Amino acid sequence: MSLPLISRIRFNSQGLVPAIAQQFDTKEVLMMAWMSAESIAETISTGRVCYYSRSRKGLWRKGESSGQVQYLVDIRLDCDADALLLLVEQSGVACHTGRRSCFYRALRYGDVVEIEAPEVDPEALYTRKSHAHSHG
Repeated sequence: MSLPLISRIRFNSQGLVPAIAQQFDTKEVLMMAWMSAESIAETISTGRVCYYSRSRKGLWRKGESSGQVQYLVDIRLDCDADALLLLVEQSGVACHTGRRSCFYRALRYGDVVEIEAPEVDPEALYTRKSHAHSHG
């Protein structure tokens, strides 16, 4: 099922492709992470977004430690075939900092400022696992 898409992707030298997750209905950009052929195939087959964690060197099923799951609505390949756009249904917050989006800092008047406060205490997101999550 996913082979036609996967065969068209231009993966980098590590076998990865950047993927932007966007809330399907509001178009809010939630996060960027890396995907491998294996994580893409799993995402398409299960409907639950799975990334590749560079820090863990393995599959990272979004929400496996935090409960903040992403469900795939659509997957799109860019014009150069070297980036993916995932339209998702985000359950809860997307960022490990407890914010809805990982893009919560912006340039304002020559300085970088936080424009979004955490919705959830980051410590509360990862009480089920002993180690903190990173985007890899």
